[in-house]
Amino acid sequence: MQVILLEKVANLGQLGEVVRVKDGYARNFLIPQGVARRATKDAIADFEARRAELEKLAAQKLADAQALGAQLNGLTVEIRQKAGVDGRLFGSVTNFDVAEALAAKGMKLAKAQVRMPEGPLKMIGDHSLEVAPHTDVVVSITVRVIGETA
Repeated sequence: MQVILLEKVANLGQLGEVVRVKDGYARNFLIPQGVARRATKDAIADFEARRAELEKLAAQKLADAQALGAQLNGLTVEIRQKAGVDGRLFGSVTNFDVAEALAAKGMKLAKAQVRMPEGPLKMIGDHSLEVAPHTDVVVSITVRVIGETA
């Protein structure tokens, strides 16, 4: 299926590009999320009429993400979890826990924006993670996991 992108999508294309994607990806993700529209003649004409507005909106989203990234860069977040005497956690710290800790500090992020390349954190100590508030803005934060005894 051919769709026209209404905003930048990582590994797919830029705003305004007409790309070919699998039908399920378009129907189940791109179109419901408002990221793309089916590429018909009417949709392309409508997009060209609204192009300036959409570009302005995309630039505003990027500026907001850069401001949030400046606040997040180098930030240290503390998370307390129950741990054993050897330093291993009972359970783990996931991207949801990190997003909640950042929300408590007043920084609204979705859990999908917290990148954990090595998976959930299972040990106490300092761990370096990446946060991506926008596809073009990626910053590093430090998560300090503090163990509590049961």
